[in-house]
Amino acid sequence: MTASSSKQSAWRTAFAGALTLATIMGIGRFAYTPLLPMMLQDRIITLSEGGLIATLHYIGYFIGAALCMVWHLPPTKMIRSGLVLTIVLTLSMAFTDNIWVLLWLRFIAGLATGWAFVNTTSWFLQRFTELNHPAMAGYIFCGPGIGILITGLAAGSMIHNNWLASSGWIVFGLLALVLASICWHIFDHNPSIPVQEPAATTQPINRLATKHEPLWQAVSYGMSGLGYIITATFLPVIARLTIPGSRLLDFFWPLFGLCAAIGAMLSTRIPVHYDQRLLLVASYVMQATGIISCIVLPSEAGFALSSILLGLPFTALTLFGMREARRLGTAKRSRLIALMVTTYSFGQIIGPPLATYFATLTGSFNPALGIAAAALLTGAGIYATLSMRDHLHHQQTR
Repeated sequence: MTASSSKQSAWRTAFAGALTLATIMGIGRFAYTPLLPMMLQDRIITLSEGGLIATLHYIGYFIGAALCMVWHLPPTKMIRSGLVLTIVLTLSMAFTDNIWVLLWLRFIAGLATGWAFVNTTSWFLQRFTELNHPAMAGYIFCGPGIGILITGLAAGSMIHNNWLASSGWIVFGLLALVLASICWHIFDHNPSIPVQEPAATTQPINRLATKHEPLWQAVSYGMSGLGYIITATFLPVIARLTIPGSRLLDFFWPLFGLCAAIGAMLSTRIPVHYDQRLLLVASYVMQATGIISCIVLPSEAGFALSSILLGLPFTALTLFGMREARRLGTAKRSRLIALMVTTYSFGQIIGPPLATYFATLTGSFNPALGIAAAALLTGAGIYATLSMRDHLHHQQTR
């Protein structure tokens, strides 16, 4: 393959990867967030039930990701099954108001999202390595932000025009169908496993200094799951409770998605050999600042700043984390990615019930938001410690 054709193939792959994650994550996982206020308005569910539905979805995501550590099915089949289930389950949400059925639908959707995300990430990272453009992998993480932006803007328009939540689920299910049909053909290719990365794309690693690092990285990566999930699930609801009547209520979530896409794109400009742990530290601190801003600045400006600071590193930190998995993992790379996604999803399981508990008890989401910010700062501290230890070890062995 010539350099020109390899570059063209890499761009086609990046486009397909972005659409895949826009479907699986932007719709399958996060369409629930902008539709939650509509479901509450239609009295389909209560706020506590809404938190329970979100929790069941994240439990499904946790199990789906964990299964990837023991299942050895072809990644393309897992990805395609995730796409199909995303379409079917999103559409199904429109045709019931039974809380038990809704719980099961979102639980199964979580399962599909979990295994599809792990396999999508691993498959595309490998594919870009084959094409000798590993840095372009970051472009696929624009997908979730694009999906959030589109569904957020659409839901805002639906709310303005007094649509029912059921209509929103149908529209998003059909959108998932369109996006999946465009990217479906890319999975006809099966990358060779494994491929040795060029030395220039990876960081030097000292095995003694990083013996237990994969476990600590998984723990720290899990902190970001708890850290962001409360705002990612309830941002439109929190905004309505804090600044009712604002004309910008329906734009904070799409702004989050736009910034997530921009952040993912900017992350591709960061050299691969940089210490990804320090990039994760910066991402965590930025998100923690975003959470704190909507507590100390309960205004349109505060929520806009929060959306920006939460969104910019949202999918970028996923790229940084997956690069770390490639640096630390070898033949068991997919299992390490699955472990990181599993701990991440475990953090997400805790968030929604925690948020609804404090909201019901105190009438405010602020206590839960404070815990989320603390989790992010704790994760940042772990990554900073790991990086500093490595740096000191290399200095001592020179």
